[in-house]
Amino acid sequence: MSRNPFNVLFICTGNTARSIIAEGLLNHLGQGRFVAYSAGSFPKGVVNPHALSVLEKQGIAVAGARSKSWNEFSGPDAPHLDFVFTVCDNAAGEVCPVWPGQPMTAHWGVEEPSAASGSTPEEALRKFMEVALTLRRRIELFISLPMEKLDALSLREELDAIGKA
Repeated sequence: MSRNPFNVLFICTGNTARSIIAEGLLNHLGQGRFVAYSAGSFPKGVVNPHALSVLEKQGIAVAGARSKSWNEFSGPDAPHLDFVFTVCDNAAGEVCPVWPGQPMTAHWGVEEPSAASGSTPEEALRKFMEVALTLRRRIELFISLPMEKLDALSLREELDAIGKA
């Protein structure tokens, strides 16, 4: 696989936190080798402020971050996708659209950070930071893969392993 940049879509049901964080991280860490997007199967139309806060704390720009539908990425005018990663268990179990270009897919599920009920604002932010750290580790592993040297089966195995890391 030797396309540059690689287009990556992160999917979560509501597209309010995890997929938004992953999109920001990969666009920042991928340094032009990757273009990341995020979307939801049932987008809520708003981005969780804690998601934006954890990105800003890492020096990542959040301008333009928005909750959007995965339908934006399944039509004829959508960018060619090389990879699609689900980051929540609900989205992994849903019937996804047919993605143009037949991208490689993997499940990189992480805990829903906003599910920490009864949390103080500090505890909630800490949970978002933990999720961001997990996603950052996985993205760092992903971008370090020698894409041009891996065959499709080896790459798929690596992507699945990253989701379990």
